[in-house]
Amino acid sequence: MSPPSIILNLLVFLLIVSATSSDAKNLNSVISQFLAPQNAARSALRMRPLVWDAKLARYAQWYANQRRWDCALKHSNGDYGENIFWGSGNKWSPVQAAAAWVGEKKWYNYWSNSCGGGEECGHYTQIVWRQTRRVGCARVNCFGGRGVFMTCNYDPPGNYIGEKPY
Repeated sequence: MSPPSIILNLLVFLLIVSATSSDAKNLNSVISQFLAPQNAARSALRMRPLVWDAKLARYAQWYANQRRWDCALKHSNGDYGENIFWGSGNKWSPVQAAAAWVGEKKWYNYWSNSCGGGEECGHYTQIVWRQTRRVGCARVNCFGGRGVFMTCNYDPPGNYIGEKPY
């Protein structure tokens, strides 16, 4: 494991541990939980960090509210790049969703620009898409105990077929 990977894994672990406490009271904590793992992944590639964008966050919240009824893993098909997450129960934190997306790095092969072993890695490549600068995210508990739905929206969007993320 390379030093940047060790640092990234340690950061994600520390964020997960800290996020499980009931201290996630204010918006800055939620923003940090979404941003920290994603910006750690970008930092490992020497890329500029993503910046929180209120307009994207409003869009993400609007869409998350649509999914509150069914918690379905459906994309909004809007003008932005988008990562979505669902977890059963109601204890999932933003840092856990972001860490899951970043964790797809292990499946991404830069040289072939593809995901290995039939696994998903498009969430990771959206996070590290070089041209992407801004992100906004949201989390909702779905009605009827259907779980937690989270989404992040990215601008400019990424994951263009045939293009490498960086």
